[in-house]
Amino acid sequence: MLRTGVVACLAILAGFVHTASAAEPEVGQFLQGRFAKQSGVQPPEKWSATENVLWKTDVPGLAWSSPIVSGNRVYLTTCISTGKDLEPRKGLYIEDLDANKYPKPKDPHEWKVLCLDLSSGKKIWEATAHTAIPPKPHHLKNTLASETPVTDGERVYAYFGNVGMFVYDMDGKPLWQKMFPPQETQYAWGTSISPILHEDRVYIVNDNDEKSYFVALDKKTGEEVLRVEREGEKTNYATPFIWKNDQRTELVTSGVGWSRSYDLQGNLLWKLKGKSILAIPTPFEHGGLLYLIAGHVLWGENPMYAIKPGASGDITPVEPATSNDFVVWSALKTGPYHPTPIIEGGVLHVLYDRGFMAAFDPKTGEEIYPRKRIPNGRAFTSSPVAFGGKLFCLNEDGVTFAIKAGGDFELLHSNPLAEDDMGMATPVIVGDKLLIRTSARIYCIAPTSVAGK
Repeated sequence: MLRTGVVACLAILAGFVHTASAAEPEVGQFLQGRFAKQSGVQPPEKWSATENVLWKTDVPGLAWSSPIVSGNRVYLTTCISTGKDLEPRKGLYIEDLDANKYPKPKDPHEWKVLCLDLSSGKKIWEATAHTAIPPKPHHLKNTLASETPVTDGERVYAYFGNVGMFVYDMDGKPLWQKMFPPQETQYAWGTSISPILHEDRVYIVNDNDEKSYFVALDKKTGEEVLRVEREGEKTNYATPFIWKNDQRTELVTSGVGWSRSYDLQGNLLWKLKGKSILAIPTPFEHGGLLYLIAGHVLWGENPMYAIKPGASGDITPVEPATSNDFVVWSALKTGPYHPTPIIEGGVLHVLYDRGFMAAFDPKTGEEIYPRKRIPNGRAFTSSPVAFGGKLFCLNEDGVTFAIKAGGDFELLHSNPLAEDDMGMATPVIVGDKLLIRTSARIYCIAPTSVAGK
């Protein structure tokens, strides 16, 4: 039942020329497309399912991976059932769904990589990476293709948790693949940690309920060059982060047991005791500080930490202290469940799953304003993006809320899409375009002057 590297639609490639700089893909991996570049161009602030839409393309299957962009091409993944898939559900399901009873799929599925033209949305090529009956089930809020692919401008790396890594050149030619044995996850919720690229390696973190680890693969050959067991760590969903600071380069991982930082040889540099029941938001850097955040809607301490470079050993603050030599500040009961916070306008904005936003001073952790209700916001899973001094927050109903960035909360307007556009994938900014992936399709939002052409 395996079909690997089957590439379709190559005959139409002659009409599309790939012009990306190999060294500088515009949006190479997860969360790289959260901010507009300082070049004067930016996407429009208002749109709908028809207004300021340069193009929209239906995408078969079900996936919550974000698109990536290199040159004039958009790359994304999906997974298509040959039978009937249960539709994704909005909300948190705590009252009406026991994730332990969600059944393992019985029909063969096709894991696919798609390449679209950024200017038109037309499909350039499509590759079927793998065909099989899925080895493990997943939560209704998850998919079998939730990991965002990565690119270095020369290759596209599509990773599907509990399946494997599938690598193509920019024109869809399969180069190498590496299969990974499936692992049990907490309550059979599935996987969603995206791979990251750094220099000549692609890094994969696999935190599960059997044996957690991370590996580094040679990006040209797929050879495993590093494997580190993450002792005591269980299922997580936080994509790791390469932190280039003024002292060294670190691989930072967020976890339930411990958040850990490693050097590029796999040696543990420092660790911080976890205080949440799940780790989902991605660590990030701003102004020389590293921000580590985790939370849940009901349980756990839900902490936020700001960490300065050069740490070693166990840097967990000893209560009642909230800081130490390397933890600049920490705050409990402030971390979100799914969305990764964002710093814009000198303010740390935290978007919460149940439709609230709060703001903090990123240098001190001091609260600037408490949780404010986003009117009609309902449930949020994807992370906010920012441009033009505003935050744009896509909720699960496919509505994007424009919120003023800075020290005062103000909802400016909302941008709805079609009724069947459920949204859980984080949008991507590339130049004057905004890519929004929904359960049904992908939109390219662009200024009217562009969209009207």
